Amino acid sequence: MQKNILEYLENSVTLYPDKVAYTDEITKLNFKDVYMRARSIASFISTDLYKEPIVVFMGKSPETITAFYGVVYSGNYYVPIDEEMPHHRIELIFESLKPKAVICNKEKADVLKDFSYNGKVILYEDIINEPIDDEKLNDIRRKQIDIDPIYIVFTSGSTGTPKGVVACHRSVIDYIEALSDVLDINEKTVFGNQTPLYVDACLKELIPTLKYAATTYLIPKELFMFPLQLVDYLNKNKINTICWVVSALTMISSFGTLEKEIPKYLELIAFGSEVFPIKQFNLWRNALPNAKFINLYGPTEATGMSTYYKVDREFELDEMIPIGKAFNNTEILLLNDENKLAELGEEGEICIRGTSLTLGYYNDFVRTNEVFVQNPLNDKFPELIYKTGDIGRYNEYGDLMFVSRKDNQIKHMGHRIELGEIESAANMVPGIKTAACVFNDKKKKIVLYYVGECTLVDVSLFLKTKLPRFMIPNKIKCLENMPLTSNGKIDRVQLKQQLL
Repeated sequence: MQKNILEYLENSVTLYPDKVAYTDEITKLNFKDVYMRARSIASFISTDLYKEPIVVFMGKSPETITAFYGVVYSGNYYVPIDEEMPHHRIELIFESLKPKAVICNKEKADVLKDFSYNGKVILYEDIINEPIDDEKLNDIRRKQIDIDPIYIVFTSGSTGTPKGVVACHRSVIDYIEALSDVLDINEKTVFGNQTPLYVDACLKELIPTLKYAATTYLIPKELFMFPLQLVDYLNKNKINTICWVVSALTMISSFGTLEKEIPKYLELIAFGSEVFPIKQFNLWRNALPNAKFINLYGPTEATGMSTYYKVDREFELDEMIPIGKAFNNTEILLLNDENKLAELGEEGEICIRGTSLTLGYYNDFVRTNEVFVQNPLNDKFPELIYKTGDIGRYNEYGDLMFVSRKDNQIKHMGHRIELGEIESAANMVPGIKTAACVFNDKKKKIVLYYVGECTLVDVSLFLKTKLPRFMIPNKIKCLENMPLTSNGKIDRVQLKQQLL
């Protein structure tokens, strides 16, 4: 039985040592490079660090990935941080972790001085050629078990304090095995990575690359501002598989790029994290009729994605693509307000059970115990489930539908309203490229933001034909660009701040 994610690397380096594993076109690292560097890093840091959080403060590059694996080889767990994260957020993470060591490259060493960290700083360039201590690393491996942590990824907290999600070997292995089966990954897969390396979403490319000896291109962030150049990049590198957030895909389709050039090598487009407007989705499907499209859903607290839907039919503009069915060895419990299974068509909170659940939040038992709770359907023995805070329902086909976040439901004019329903209607407006809806809690006003070429009057008139009066936005505002988070999702926090 596999119990360590590094077994993927060790199998692939034996079969394909010289094949490129990770590249950003500036640096190309083959599987032998990744293996040797990771073990050198581990040999150095394991001399005085064991079972500790080790921050990897580097940019988006193949070298950063080898640092991750080096930390895991050493019996510690890595915490990815990048300077593009807000300064205050990084300070909070350092305060929460109190790490004994930070790995950074020379480029980031000066940047690190801007933070209140006074611990050990290890330069990446100084340790990648360290003599490999096989005896020590083999001893560490013998001690490791599958519930040992391998990383901490910080997500946003409702209180303003980020939450460090701790994942272990078993949760990652369980997730990657199920995900790879759904996506049909193999040694011919060429990934085009969109997400930063400090979020769990990058696991969709990084770990299957190890498992199948595939190849991952780390796409430069700046290309996502230039759709035509981005498609050229995909074609030049013959990228055939992408797992992107929806806003990255709609950025291409909404600007008419697919009419000028299509990403002709793409065979699989997996998407998630946001609702894909059918108008934009159809542009992709029409441009790539032979490609597979898969909608993925899942929280960081369950390691990654937990459900999937392989698109196999046409959708009307006012429909939503289902999030489908649970991955293998994962169960979705849709619980109503009485903590009972929701009936067909009844809304309930999406809860997850299975070995893909992470270990909880680092150094935060209070918030961990709020959402990692005893399964209310089981009163015979301890069994944890994760409460996502997402509302869902099953449709007539038995597929799970995402309805909204619990915190995206509002009470307005005496009615319970899903802001996502308003967004879905707005995305149907001819000329709108993307839309987002927020609620002004102080003034009790619904505000709709959109990017597009239509007028405010056009939007208002259209919405009046689709929505009841109490759901019509009190204010509509056209933006030149929709603010996005570093992960490429719509930045609703920033939109709300504009209301203050």
